[in-house]
Amino acid sequence: MSEIYFVRHGQASFGSSNYDQLSELGHEQARLLGEYFRERDMGFDHIITGDMVRHRETAEGICTGMGLGAQQFAVYPELNEFDFHSVLRAYTTQFPEHALPEKPVAADFFRRLKKGILLWSTGELEGELPETWASFEQRLGAFRESVMQRHAGQRLLAVSSGGAIAMLVRQLLQAPESTMVELNLQTRNTALTHCRFNSHSMRLSSFNNVPHLDRLDRESMITYT
Repeated sequence: MSEIYFVRHGQASFGSSNYDQLSELGHEQARLLGEYFRERDMGFDHIITGDMVRHRETAEGICTGMGLGAQQFAVYPELNEFDFHSVLRAYTTQFPEHALPEKPVAADFFRRLKKGILLWSTGELEGELPETWASFEQRLGAFRESVMQRHAGQRLLAVSSGGAIAMLVRQLLQAPESTMVELNLQTRNTALTHCRFNSHSMRLSSFNNVPHLDRLDRESMITYT
């Protein structure tokens, strides 16, 4: 059996003008994950990323921790996150009474985003969106099929985002749409989701593990944003 490790990017710059870049902690999380791989002598035949900055920076940090030089990553836009800013904006426009407070905290943001994603998944979210739920599902399914057909006998590392990984896991479990939302909101930064596959199927082995941070002196480094 072949295997693929999906990694959610390190902590991004939540609350800043540009979310699509790692925070200082996010860079450290990625490096520590690379050290974890190096300590266990885990190598990868290919390192795959989406085409977002936070994906590339996470992959670079992992490579630094592994003691590797500059690497060329195979870029798959299918691994990109859905446009959660558009989903949130559409939701608060449709329900102006749920507009974000003047000084929102993370809980305010995610509470509304969860409701917006659920409406998006059922086709009830109004307004112009850059991607339909069906398109989101299809691109993750297409990525999975591509991996299964092209990478037999290999170990892959794929750096992506919480929503994309949650969608893929939902598909593997053949679970309802609401499962994607729950998985998305609990996925930790630089968490590992491990799958085994052959040319016919892909199966979930483990989800949302942070072995590189699972120790008392690093508990404060476990983040979700």
